[in-house]
Amino acid sequence: MPTVDDDMWVGVIRLHARVEHELAQALQQHGLGLSEYRALCHLSLADGGYLRMQELADLLGLNQSSVTRLVGRLESSGLSRRDFCPDDRRGVYTLITDAGRARRDGAARIYEETLSAALDRAAGEGLADTVAALRTPVRHA
Repeated sequence: MPTVDDDMWVGVIRLHARVEHELAQALQQHGLGLSEYRALCHLSLADGGYLRMQELADLLGLNQSSVTRLVGRLESSGLSRRDFCPDDRRGVYTLITDAGRARRDGAARIYEETLSAALDRAAGEGLADTVAALRTPVRHA
């Protein structure tokens, strides 16, 4: 017999798959994949617009080789560039370019609209409790 936690977890998995699919489709209009968009978001919010490759991997939930390929795609599109850490020449950073900021800014509205619409649709199609739980603000003590 499923528990409350199990039911909620299944709802989270269903919701995640559904929303990720819609977001990925929407971002194609801007020539971005979902991981690329999220990487640009993290880079644009980072102090100085750059992160160590491992920091970016951790933020995105990717392994090192996946983030290396991702950054390679961003670089080949002119959306980021790599640089060495001035304090530790072994450390490699990825830095968002002006073109990367512009692409991220151009895609932000469609991302936000698609996310809200996907969550609204999911709430109306049997995932209302899951969506409500995600939309409930967290209060920190």
